[in-house]
Amino acid sequence: MPGRRAARTTAFAAVLAATVVSMPSAHAQPADDALKVYTDLTREAEKLSQDHLKAQDDLAKANQTVVTATEAEKKALAESEQFRGQVDVLTEATFEGARFNNISALLTSTSQQDFLERMQAMNIIASDQNEAVARLDATLSAATKARSDAATAASEAEKIAADVSTRKVAMDQQVSTARAKYQSLSAPQKQTLAAPTPKITVNAPAGAAGTALNFALSQQGKPYVFGSNGPNSWDCSSLMQASYRAAGVSIPRVTYDQAKVGRGVSRGEIAPGDLIIYYAGQSHVAMAVDGTRAVHASTEGVPVKIANIDSIGPISVIRRVVG
Repeated sequence: MPGRRAARTTAFAAVLAATVVSMPSAHAQPADDALKVYTDLTREAEKLSQDHLKAQDDLAKANQTVVTATEAEKKALAESEQFRGQVDVLTEATFEGARFNNISALLTSTSQQDFLERMQAMNIIASDQNEAVARLDATLSAATKARSDAATAASEAEKIAADVSTRKVAMDQQVSTARAKYQSLSAPQKQTLAAPTPKITVNAPAGAAGTALNFALSQQGKPYVFGSNGPNSWDCSSLMQASYRAAGVSIPRVTYDQAKVGRGVSRGEIAPGDLIIYYAGQSHVAMAVDGTRAVHASTEGVPVKIANIDSIGPISVIRRVVG
């Protein structure tokens, strides 16, 4: 009996040890899960970064509207002073007797021809004064409208400025969370993220699309930084904007607006240089290298690299910028 009991105890201890070894620690996280969490965090950070950039762009446009409306008011007021001067001159001429009624013209004229000339002069003066008054009224109305437009634009700019601040706070918090998660990754996990794909060159097509593609490919290996505009680091949309700028084509800064440029094409029609916008929120963009590959700035910790088009994420729209 003692021998059997000892054997059972030994067997139970072996099973327990095996069970403990096979169960993950409550604080441990599988490598794939850790990388997925990091990817999800950076994807949200990228979206918030695009939101912030879009709000900044809207603010710049609103401020320009204020400037334009203010300049319009100044111009209208200057023109109104010009026409006001004309009205004053004509009014003064009236008081000095340069303008006569029909009876006085008839009584003071020395001949029929003199009468006709006096009547013609009266009509010209009256017409000039009416025109000057009408223009004065028009310019004053334009100045009033411009002043109202400027006030409206200034109010809108204030709202957008507050929105910019709110979005920046949210972006900074998310970026900090993502970067903290990155620092918690193991060295092999960071190496997995940072591993570059073999740099490639292609026979890009002639024209702007080919020039843009060549520029994007020349940036392979450069780091991604949230909100960066290059030239030493990029975010996804700044790389696309700079690529087409190198080809002499202006496209918007943020993915939401890049999703509207050019014309839409289907997945089967995709060609080198096309912009591929990803996710339902349209928060990421890549450039087609050919029918299966794309070049993009992925996320922090990952260099600009080549990836399979369909592996980057769910495609929202594909836009052909030129052609």
